Amino acid sequence: MSTDWDDVSFVISSRYRVAVLKRLADGPSTPSQIASDEDVGIAHVSRALQRLRERSLVDLLVSDDRKKGRVYGLTEQGRDVWDKIEAENMV
Repeated sequence: MSTDWDDVSFVISSRYRVAVLKRLADGPSTPSQIASDEDVGIAHVSRALQRLRERSLVDLLVSDDRKKGRVYGLTEQGRDVWDKIEAENMV
């Protein structure tokens, strides 16, 4: 596994990014489901998803023009980063 430690550091530096990746590791989800399941604000989830998407750690699984019911999932890179975080007990 060639996990980029910069990505690991990026994720663990924000509890919201950790919460989003943790929830998406269980399967695809919408921002409101993530906020509810992880007990964090929807604005924080949306910002975290945007940042994680910019780094190709999560992917939007529906079309970009869809405004409600946007479903996100982990990319392969995102899965590798989450596996590394868990394996190293970093959260």
